[in-house]
Parts: sequence; structure tokens; C-alpha cells
Amino acid sequence: MSAEVQVTAAYFEKPGKENTQRTFELARKRAEELGIETILVASTRGETGVRACETFRGYDVVVVTHSTGFQEPDHQELTEENRAAIEAAGGKILTCQHAFGGVGRAVRKKLGTYELEELIAYTLRIFGEGLKVAVEITLMAADAGLVRTDEPCIAIAGTGKGADTAVVLKPANAQAFFDLKVHEVLCKPRLG
Repeated sequence: MSAEVQVTAAYFEKPGKENTQRTFELARKRAEELGIETILVASTRGETGVRACETFRGYDVVVVTHSTGFQEPDHQELTEENRAAIEAAGGKILTCQHAFGGVGRAVRKKLGTYELEELIAYTLRIFGEGLKVAVEITLMAADAGLVRTDEPCIAIAGTGKGADTAVVLKPANAQAFFDLKVHEVLCKPRLG
């Protein structure tokens, strides 16, 4: 019989920002237990990123934003006020092409056909939008050199606004996607 690790996972009845504080609490507790120092968090306008920097003081916090032009050309959704607050709290900000978007999304919009990275994104969404985003921001942070691929980290994301999903994972670069491993699901919404 092999050894086992028991980890408590929380499953929220509904997705959304009302789960943000609890998601942070669960992630912080597990980071302390495992000695994890790097916390990745998805944040569109920056409110969740600011809260993460406050909750995870003393950790290496990387806030991953939407790419510029995601909603409209040349527009960055992260507000300057939140950018300043994240940076003042010692958080790093990553803004780059989405690992599961970019050129493949352009092909879909122009030619009406899906490319491989969007198929991967849709497959990950069967576990929840937050889990898909957590995997995606981890690839992005690894490609930017903001997270090591030989140390576990915690990735936090959500469904719409706020945070409702946290996972412990081993990062990988996008070109080594299948080396990424989700070790533990700490919390996520129940789907059904």
C-alpha cells in the first residue's frame, strides 16, 4: 500500500466573488503547511490582486491580468490605482498573451474554427472556469520567468469576479504544457 496525503477541499455551493476571502484563507493555510512561497492570482481590474497582496504579505505574489486589448483594442482593464496598490504592496504584475488564447482565438474569430489551445481551455472548464484560469496563469507566469518550474506554487482564480478556486500545482512552460501537474484542489465551486 502506498502512502497517502489527506487534504481537505472546500466546494462552494455557488461560484463568485463572495468566496474570495475564504479562498484566500484556504490557500494561505495550505501555503504555510507546505512551505510554498509563490502565489499566483488572476485579476482583471485589480481588486482581487490588491486583496491578495494584503492577505499574502511576505509571499511572492504575482498578479496576472488580462492582456491589453482583451476586451477592446489598446485598452488595459487593470486600473492605474490598483496597479499602484499592488506594486506598493510588493506584488508583481504580469500582463501578456493568454496561454489559451492569442493567435488561436484570432483564427476562431476570423475563420470560425477552433484551434488546439481553445480546445484545451474548453476541456479544463469541465472542472470550472477558475481551474482553467489557474492552469493558464501558471503557464503564463512560467513563460515570463516569474515562477519556477521545479517548485510548487498556489494558483488562485475565479468565475467572473473575485476568487473561488485555488490549486497547488507544479508549473510548466507553455511549450512543456503536459509537464504541469495539479497536485491538490484546495477549493472550487461545485458544478451541477
